[in-house]
Amino acid sequence: MTMRAVTCHESNLTVDDVDTPTPGKGQLLVEVHRCGICGSDLHARTHGDELADVMAETGYDDFMRSEQRIVLGHELYGVIAEHGPKTRKKLAVGTPVVSIPLLRRASGVHALGLSAKAPGAYAEHLVTQENLTLEVPNGLDPDIAVLTEPMAVGWHAIARGEVGKKDVAVIVGCGPVGLAIIAILKARGVRTIIASDPSPGRRALARRCGAHAAVDPTVESPFDSTADRHLSTAPAALGAAMDAIDGMSRLPVGWWHAWRLADKVGATTPKAPVVFECVGTPGMIDSVMAGAPLFSRVVVVGVCMGSDQIRPSMGINKEIDLRFVLGYTPLEFRDTLHALADGTIDPSAMLTGRVGLDGVQGAFTALGDAEAHAKIVIDPRQAGNTVEAV
Repeated sequence: MTMRAVTCHESNLTVDDVDTPTPGKGQLLVEVHRCGICGSDLHARTHGDELADVMAETGYDDFMRSEQRIVLGHELYGVIAEHGPKTRKKLAVGTPVVSIPLLRRASGVHALGLSAKAPGAYAEHLVTQENLTLEVPNGLDPDIAVLTEPMAVGWHAIARGEVGKKDVAVIVGCGPVGLAIIAILKARGVRTIIASDPSPGRRALARRCGAHAAVDPTVESPFDSTADRHLSTAPAALGAAMDAIDGMSRLPVGWWHAWRLADKVGATTPKAPVVFECVGTPGMIDSVMAGAPLFSRVVVVGVCMGSDQIRPSMGINKEIDLRFVLGYTPLEFRDTLHALADGTIDPSAMLTGRVGLDGVQGAFTALGDAEAHAKIVIDPRQAGNTVEAV
């Protein structure tokens, strides 16, 4: 039995007839109704070999390579079509589901849509792991449910950033993941969310998702927008420290006692933003480190596929906290799904288009224009090759 799928080979995308996958032990066959086109898919199409080399160094040897024929797609929504052997069958055939995109094979665990050993959801069907597949609650719209995976990435990034309601959050890059982070920060009541993107269209989407300000980095720094939030620059911080010490020296007790008391309540550390780098191009990390105020916490979410360079002395002099993130935990994925289903988070502004399998090649091209689209999802049942506005 065969099915239609979009395959990637030597950076070329084609619609082919391929064998319908067969679910193994503890697995499900899912009929795909939606699949998101991820920025990782765009990068892996042309830079997969570079990332595969990095993954091999970290111990995973089966990341996709250009000479292989790969079915992409790891952001998925569908309905259960068949149970594999030795499954618990807690979810009946026809149940709408999303899934954490990992698949167990005899050779190990593989990333759905990013390995030849785990074909993805740019197809009419795919196989998922039963214990990683979740029922979609509350009749959640498929176009929103399919965003569970990228929204979970944002959820995890915010957790790693330890953002509180009173913090200033700066999002550099307003592609789908940056927009996801903005929407979640807004839902959590973070009071100051500043977005930065050179695209007017993306800045408009950032505001719709909940950013309080959206700046063009070719005109002004997003960190200039934080000046009235009392965030520190190096001279201001040093001057404040000297003034504090001078004032404490006039107290009847030793200034170090007063300083220790102030330190306990956090008064001796200048406020600094949490910065989310969501661009993933060479030079962006160093640029963010150079522009960010002292003591900033920088969360690197964008995936730079090639080599990059930073100046450690810049991070040292500013005491920048640099954190890198990957994916999410199963609990974060589950909580993201339910937050979407409950309406706590509204990511609808980031969804700009829908396309069938025949239009995936054109959708990849369309996503290269930041003014045209932010997020396009695939519906394998949709006819034609035109990206329809959502």
